Amino acid sequence: MSYTFISGATGGIGKAFARACAVRGENLFITGRDAVKLSAEKDALISAGAGQTEFFACDLTDKDSRDKMLAYIDEKGIKFARIVNVAGVDTQKPFTEYTAEKILFQIRVNVESTVALTHALLKRREIPAAEIITIGSMSGVSPMPYFALYSASKAFLENLFTALHYELKPEGVKVTTVLPGGVPTRADIIEEIKGQGVWGKLSSKSPEFVAEKSLKAVKKNKIVYIPGFFNRFLHFVMKIAPKKAVLCFIARRWKNHRKDAF
Repeated sequence: MSYTFISGATGGIGKAFARACAVRGENLFITGRDAVKLSAEKDALISAGAGQTEFFACDLTDKDSRDKMLAYIDEKGIKFARIVNVAGVDTQKPFTEYTAEKILFQIRVNVESTVALTHALLKRREIPAAEIITIGSMSGVSPMPYFALYSASKAFLENLFTALHYELKPEGVKVTTVLPGGVPTRADIIEEIKGQGVWGKLSSKSPEFVAEKSLKAVKKNKIVYIPGFFNRFLHFVMKIAPKKAVLCFIARRWKNHRKDAF
């Protein structure tokens, strides 16, 4: 019996993936930080049509907590057909305003835990073939002054999983990195999207849209999937525009912005 693993399953995008898989009757293993929220989400997923559904509250920044979750998975004999890496931290402020603890926190969630869990769960596949979906960001397409750490972490994920797309292809593993623009999940993000005016409105796609389209993209084994025509156009422009011009534009846009949601 194979499962879909979803990290960040009580957040907006993670929850949308879980619901999309539930209506397909899939077996689910969901994780997040809050056991109460996970328990409520499990009930909602079963009501939506999910098969066997398991959850484990895990602090992804803590290796011991991750190891306990993996031990629980092994105890239950759970094997996976799909890994959906959603959990992430989008703290945004000048680099010098970070504390050392917040630097490590963001890197451990966005990078370390994603790499470690993907590596561990690939060894727990039911069959060699599997699917991996990882949520990157349009913010990782270019270095972003005043959003530097988040941008770099998302660029890391795109580079890693693009390489794994080719490395794991002979084993039948499909690997897709998703680069969303604005996704209205929390109140602070909704306000940011509104503050960007027409630009934000064109870039924004709902969590449900991102989840459904990403599940279809990985079936086609797309290397990178960018939700929405405007975001694909913006991705093209950012790739061909002079880097200095892009960086100056980003710096002006985000210089006075602060966000520390975690």
